[in-house]
Amino acid sequence: MADPSQTAYLLALLTAGGGLTGYVRTGSVPSVAAGVTVGALYALGGYRLQNRQPYGVELALLASVVLAGSSFPRAVKTTKPLPIGLSLVAAFGLWRYGSLWNGRV
Repeated sequence: MADPSQTAYLLALLTAGGGLTGYVRTGSVPSVAAGVTVGALYALGGYRLQNRQPYGVELALLASVVLAGSSFPRAVKTTKPLPIGLSLVAAFGLWRYGSLWNGRV
């Protein structure tokens, strides 16, 4: 399986990209703010994992929880591709970093 830090960096790009896409398509400032914030959490988690610093897994898991909390309800309500895609990203992050965190406890 891929290195957890590389996965976090990929999820950071996807979430920040999703936020930017939401802004470009609809002019939604909350979309870009949320996407960049969650992307930054993933990136910080990836950085900490890469450098073997504490709380890398927890930061990536937190980013997944925040993303899931915002994207799952929108995906169910609107059935639009972007919220569904972000929900899949969140579900993957929850599985990946939840599994890692559970193995550490």
